[in-house]
Amino acid sequence: MAEFKMPTLGADMEAGTLYDWRVQPGDRVKRGDVIAAVETDKGVIDIEVFEDGVMGEILVAAGTLVPVGTVLAIIQAAGEALPVLTAVPTVAPSPPQVQPAFTPPEKVTTPAKNGKQRDGRLRVSPVARRRAAEWGVDLLAVTGTGADGAISLADVEKAAESLKTERVRVTPVARRVAEELGVDPLALAGTGPHGAVCREDVERAAASQPTAVPTPEPATAKPAADFQAGMRRAIAAAMSRSNRDIPHYYLETRIDMTRPLRWLEAENLKRTLKDRLLPVVLLIKATAKALVETPELNGYWIDDTFRPQEAIHIGFAIALRQGGLVTPAIHNADLKSLDELMADMRDLIMRTRNGRLRSSELTDPTITLTSLGDRGVEKVYGVIYPPQVALVGFGKITEQPWAENGMLGVRPVLTATLAADHRASDGHRGGLFLEALQKCLQEVERL
Repeated sequence: MAEFKMPTLGADMEAGTLYDWRVQPGDRVKRGDVIAAVETDKGVIDIEVFEDGVMGEILVAAGTLVPVGTVLAIIQAAGEALPVLTAVPTVAPSPPQVQPAFTPPEKVTTPAKNGKQRDGRLRVSPVARRRAAEWGVDLLAVTGTGADGAISLADVEKAAESLKTERVRVTPVARRVAEELGVDPLALAGTGPHGAVCREDVERAAASQPTAVPTPEPATAKPAADFQAGMRRAIAAAMSRSNRDIPHYYLETRIDMTRPLRWLEAENLKRTLKDRLLPVVLLIKATAKALVETPELNGYWIDDTFRPQEAIHIGFAIALRQGGLVTPAIHNADLKSLDELMADMRDLIMRTRNGRLRSSELTDPTITLTSLGDRGVEKVYGVIYPPQVALVGFGKITEQPWAENGMLGVRPVLTATLAADHRASDGHRGGLFLEALQKCLQEVERL
């Protein structure tokens, strides 16, 4: 028998709302299956199980806000007898509610109907506010069923259905193609699995409506500002702990990008527009290969001990449209081809911005990579995301003077930085990592 607990989906999470259950008592589950979803400031995250067995008793009802580590359900081992119940409940009574540690220290008020407090303010989760703004749902008309009467994402979805504004399933590829072709995917009838809008649906619509108007971005109204403020607070709390607890050291190097860019230009000439590679993919693969030579930077610092990880899962920093930052993992980056990494990156960006990530993608990163070159930033000095022990930053590729073999010229130059934990490594090992990174990029054809 094992306990299925509320996971921690990053150092900035202290509690989450159980959004829904995907299984029922008695269902067989295996490692990697998604059995629940949790709503956080980062969106609705699919939660996986990490053992085989049979779903036992469910202890927490959907819509309940609980702290990290709370037991949500019991999973019986394969072959283990299930407890004898007179009736199999859908959910067991939820445990007493615990106020999350990150709730702003405001005056306690008594909740009233429709998620209102007596002071007239609405209690609405950040994701629910954002979805309500996107779907045109009036929060004043919604009755909250979450903790203390708060309006959850499930409440907003029910209200949207009653207004006949049901959501349309759109595949990640279809969303990307729709953005490129200026097609509104929510206005299409899907022909994919379960009625989902697929790439073919978007392309047919683009062909028949060549002047289709692009989908407008949601208005930057107060709900988006509230969502951004909540995520900013969570990020700030995690980074404050990082600065306080981790003895950072920083290194910097310049990399001549002449060879990588020439190789990339020649390679992309052989490809269609949609299959072309971006320079950041070379940086991801080179970082992963350099970590193979310097494993002291790939792992976690837990319980005052460094725990190196054999698998290299690179957390790729993604900016959200409504503000904030999420760093989901690109799994096994050292073992994947450039095309696989490009596909993974596109998929992660789409699902991150739509709030549909898996728990393993948020908990697995063994190191973080951030690239701000597309924003004109020349150098990035990052803050390590605990329990990781390193962060790699890349800036903008700029033309700079470059001396080599006594000759002075102008080259495209990239500045790479490393922020590392002095408890797990030192400047010498960090220097070896940057040296290996530079070597990998100069031998780009071997990536």
